[in-house]
Amino acid sequence: MAPQRELIPTQWTAAANAEDASPSVTLASQHKNLPFTFSFETVRKNVFRTTFTSPEHPLPPHPSIQRPETSLDGSGLQVTPGAQTKSIATGDFNATIDWQSSSTPVVSVSLKGQDKPLHTDIPHRSYTVDGQGIAHYTRYNRGTLHVGLGEKAAPMNLSGRKFELNCTDSFGYDVYRTDPMYKNIPLLINATPQGCVAMFSTTHSRGSYSVGSEMDGMWGFYKSYRQDYGGLEEYVIVGKTLEEIVTTYAELAGFPLLVPRWAFGYLSGGMRYSMLDDPPASQALLEVARKLKEHDIPCSAHQLSSGYTIAEHHPKTRNVFTWNNHRFPDPKGFLEEYHRLGIRIIANIKPYVLASHPEYKKLQEAGALFKDPHTGETATTRLWSAGGGESGEGSHIDFTSEYGFKWWYDGVRELCRVGIDCMWNDNNEYTVTHDDWECALNDPSFPVPDGAEKRPQIGFWGRFVHTELHGKSSHDAMRDHAPDRRPFVLTRAATAGTMRYAASTWSGDNITSWAGMKGANALSLNAGMALMQCYGHDIGGFEGPQPSPELLLRWIQLGCHSPRFAINCFKTGSDNKVGDVIEPWMYPSITHLVRKAIKRRYAMIPYLYSLMLKSHKTAVPPQRWTGWGYEADPEIWTPEIMDGETQYWLGDALLVGGVYEAGESKARVYLPKASEDDKWGFLNLNAPYDNLAAGQWATIDAEWHGAGIPLLAKVGSAIPTGRDVQVLSPGETENVASLPLDDYRAVEIFPPPKSSEGKTWSNTWYEDDGVAAVEKVKISAYTIGYSSMDTEVEVTFERDESSGFVAPWKTLVVVLPSGDDRTVRSGAAKVANLGRDGQGRRMFELS
Repeated sequence: MAPQRELIPTQWTAAANAEDASPSVTLASQHKNLPFTFSFETVRKNVFRTTFTSPEHPLPPHPSIQRPETSLDGSGLQVTPGAQTKSIATGDFNATIDWQSSSTPVVSVSLKGQDKPLHTDIPHRSYTVDGQGIAHYTRYNRGTLHVGLGEKAAPMNLSGRKFELNCTDSFGYDVYRTDPMYKNIPLLINATPQGCVAMFSTTHSRGSYSVGSEMDGMWGFYKSYRQDYGGLEEYVIVGKTLEEIVTTYAELAGFPLLVPRWAFGYLSGGMRYSMLDDPPASQALLEVARKLKEHDIPCSAHQLSSGYTIAEHHPKTRNVFTWNNHRFPDPKGFLEEYHRLGIRIIANIKPYVLASHPEYKKLQEAGALFKDPHTGETATTRLWSAGGGESGEGSHIDFTSEYGFKWWYDGVRELCRVGIDCMWNDNNEYTVTHDDWECALNDPSFPVPDGAEKRPQIGFWGRFVHTELHGKSSHDAMRDHAPDRRPFVLTRAATAGTMRYAASTWSGDNITSWAGMKGANALSLNAGMALMQCYGHDIGGFEGPQPSPELLLRWIQLGCHSPRFAINCFKTGSDNKVGDVIEPWMYPSITHLVRKAIKRRYAMIPYLYSLMLKSHKTAVPPQRWTGWGYEADPEIWTPEIMDGETQYWLGDALLVGGVYEAGESKARVYLPKASEDDKWGFLNLNAPYDNLAAGQWATIDAEWHGAGIPLLAKVGSAIPTGRDVQVLSPGETENVASLPLDDYRAVEIFPPPKSSEGKTWSNTWYEDDGVAAVEKVKISAYTIGYSSMDTEVEVTFERDESSGFVAPWKTLVVVLPSGDDRTVRSGAAKVANLGRDGQGRRMFELS
């Protein structure tokens, strides 16, 4: 714990806008030797910006989001100034700034018509100086849900806990106890049945967040946000629902990027393959591709671990942007062969160089590495480069250096030229050992505020500035290599700014255990609320023992129902350098079930990809907390649901459960109820395929080698599906692997078993060409409507391709649920009965 050196500026007086009708106010402290300024301004009808600064505690020099323009049109703005207060009514909310009844400014924000504020500061201690940083104290809303902070240990509900705001390489972490982990996004959301509020700080500095874990007889129950360096810039976002909060946050921070459509397929991996000398890694990897074909398991890409960069001679360290010519004698030829097999390559790249790197001296002389002011030399530290816990002396790339940023950019451009499809920005937590190390600050594209050049210390700027710029350099290089295609950067560490350049991330080096699989759900849900929405886990566990057949199958079945599906590991065992791998065929007794799960994943890609297109447009996460959209259901506010560990929504249609103990054959799932009108319930997608009422806990059969995990479809929803193999995205201009075209589309609908009493449901999904650069994306919409009678289901279909994207499929197959023997008819289309599929479901083609 850092030393606590709190000083509280008092004697606040108005410096600007106190008595006028502007929706803002600026205050100045008259406290001796604490020349602080406080400001409050209304940015949107539900967004307020506060700052707390002094000459020694300036605004973050490189904020994770740029200051947004004020936009209050249509907000119904009303401002009421007082002697030492100011009230602002905008949209559905009231905000008050009071510097009279407390010795410090107190901000309070309420939903109109509610007596209890959603947010209020702690009087007399709200904004304090703490050494070189600050602290902010607010009321803690006990018994409610707190989520966010990017990536924090399970459970999902962060209430009553304290967290470090930091990034670190938490190899083999405990999903319930380890803190910090790989991400640092200081966005904390408090959700209640009455409304939601989020607090977001733009700093890259390290800090901490006590979410009600502290309390005091004088100060009461409170939350405290602390940052190590600089002044405060914080946004208060209010909304009636979580969706309003997350979408508004995306308007400030940037909406999630799109990955290429192929990235929703199975991504294989394993450190062992790239570490092999006999047979050489390239041959071993080609054998993996052949085995995938033999077992009829589709695979879209392989995560090429950093063993390809290991020097052939002593010291055998990892040297980014080099190739081990024994393991990969012909990198371009190897990549071309992998592409012919239909598998793309995701290459691991790390933003540091050991002293043995062939270009270390060049980087050192060019000022591309941090400087240690205590020695006047290049700053060095121990860096991972071999097996677990093994290291060597080296230095991180300083991305504020013009040479460093360009060197990395050029390295990525060369990997693109050779044929790498995705840059895997790994080990980018910037776990440097001293905040006083200095940055170059000489990259012309990197803005440096006046005066900030005199404070080049990495602690002042925030070491995670470099995590963001690492993403930017990789992103820009990929964009410039292929301007018409979307860049695909996968990142392990992240800040709010990083996700403007990285399209995907995962939970890092998890460990094999039943608890690890369960707790990972909570990580996914919090990540999604912080806009890390193409997020997943290393299925089966990265470190630790090999999973049992039962655990592996359960994890694969669960992972197939998440945005990102990858199997990657480093099972050290007795060999700390090479390790072992998880392979989908490693247990012959379940290979057919693994194949079935992965093929179902491929069939669902139209649904998964549509969810990501929606995420890109609206910031609604594909994987959602059970209470998302069901805030009126009191059961979702109970601890078991707020913990977010055992179930979640995948889009609007699927409620996904799981089994988290060995030998269990049943699982409890809660079926949320939006309102009293929500009487249609859910359809069990496992036998006995029954219709279950909403608003109850249900026990679902889930035999691990039979039905699989619990899956329930919301009555009235729909899931678009395609072929259960890898297909060619419509925007691909080359087809070296002779992949089938994406020319088949079905839609699984879920009507109630009997008449819907005149009720009609409408569901829209989205498609594009799967590869176009974001600014060139054309998104088309497809809408299926249906109502049910006792003997038939009436269907309508609308195809809106006015965007200019025309899907390659021409007809639509409507699939009824298992056990539904009705027929499908449509007044506007010809309907052909196609019989039944392998699950016995009736299929009808509309043309």
